[in-house]
Amino acid sequence: MTSKQTHPIPDVQNSSDSRQLAIDKVGVKSIRHPVRVSDKCGGVQHTVALFNMYVGLPHNFKGTHMSRFIEIINSNEREISVESVEPMLREMVRRLEAETGYIELTFPYFINKSAPVSGVQSLMDYEVMFAAQILEGGVCELTMKVVVPVTSLCPCSKKISDYGAHNQRSHVTVTAQTNAFVWIEEIIELVENQASCQLYGLLKRPDEKYVTERAYDNPKFVEDMVRDVAGLLDAESRIDRYTVESENFESIHNHSAYALIERDKRSNG
Repeated sequence: MTSKQTHPIPDVQNSSDSRQLAIDKVGVKSIRHPVRVSDKCGGVQHTVALFNMYVGLPHNFKGTHMSRFIEIINSNEREISVESVEPMLREMVRRLEAETGYIELTFPYFINKSAPVSGVQSLMDYEVMFAAQILEGGVCELTMKVVVPVTSLCPCSKKISDYGAHNQRSHVTVTAQTNAFVWIEEIIELVENQASCQLYGLLKRPDEKYVTERAYDNPKFVEDMVRDVAGLLDAESRIDRYTVESENFESIHNHSAYALIERDKRSNG
């Protein structure tokens, strides 16, 4: 009985491409994987993140090795820590023989908040994104994005109404490129303190009275929100570049109000 002859399996991805078009990002999206995140209170949160992983592909390569992205994420600890993302990124660029690379992970982050009057505690969740990117030359940039839900009350509605004013839930999103460590809680606190009022997971009747009156006494346009937050980000030396956005989900209109401020502090002195 003769044995079947085996032939090497061709590596199509490594073959050349004649179109002379480099690809800025190629890789995999929406990989779910456990992560652990340190919180400001000294604890650790265990959550699940969605990972996006890309590299730049030179014009002369036909494709990248998609399976290696999955190998890299699974070769790390069962729970990936935020601190291990940069080393994982550098390993990814090395193994895929790329000059540029990008890893992004998005996850829910929880803070235990006490209601303002009753003190009853409940969890609030925030959407957080961390991104690490290697540019040509090996420079690594780290970015954090936090979506903070708050209450905003319309100054115009308050001014023109005999009683009451319309308010809405707003999402304020801060995207910051940092040069030193910044806690997630610091960004959340910075934003919440500029809102008409914070949001809470659980409120008793005395708390509802407080937050209603607090918002009424502290009206904010969407423009006010981004300007007030941007002023504090300008003063924060650990942040080099930022974008602050506010979207108000209007309660008396069938549309949202929106404003954005974007600034690179390094290019503005």
